[in-house]
Amino acid sequence: MSNASTASPSFTRRILHRVFPRVPNFFALLAEQSAQVGLSAGLLVEYMGSGTPEVAKRVIDAEHEGDRLKIRNLTLLNEAFSTPIDREDLHRAIINLDEIINSCKTVVAEMDTNVLALKADKYCLEMAVYLKEGAEAVAAGYGRLGSDPKLGRADADKSDQAVRKLTRTHRRALAELFNDNDFHHIFRRKEIYNQLLGAADRLNVCNSTLLDIVVKLC
Repeated sequence: MSNASTASPSFTRRILHRVFPRVPNFFALLAEQSAQVGLSAGLLVEYMGSGTPEVAKRVIDAEHEGDRLKIRNLTLLNEAFSTPIDREDLHRAIINLDEIINSCKTVVAEMDTNVLALKADKYCLEMAVYLKEGAEAVAAGYGRLGSDPKLGRADADKSDQAVRKLTRTHRRALAELFNDNDFHHIFRRKEIYNQLLGAADRLNVCNSTLLDIVVKLC
């Protein structure tokens, strides 16, 4: 009798889990992935300030970890019986967050190798700082989705302001660059400036996804 009563809840639980599988905590998963975005952007700033191979390697390693988190989250999303928010929004968030990490790696890879072989200037550093500000704001917003999503609006606004500041810096950088007479230098430097602007564009898309989710949750 004792064994039967002990086994019964366990058996019932297994049946219920088969019929109604556990839903992964997608809010926690997005918070972890977005924190990796903030970390990668922070390492990009550090690289712009030092230019050392050691920091470059840390940026590459952070991108590999970002890929792991992306694949894990996508796998869990594909296997999930249900989700706390729209599947399409979750998919967009997972992909868009990873794109920012990829952008950080691309910038460093092109600067640190013989592709462009450039050292950061003041504009590279300034744009990286704004990217970090925006990425950290987005990370904070995604981190709040499971507890107080309405606060994510303020985070999204902060990220949007950072993107705007980066864009203005990009314009100033190009204006000064085109006064140079070394066309090879102009080409190489412009490529890095545009890569940083592209990272801001991806951050902006990620921010829009955050706002879409906040609106639906609130």
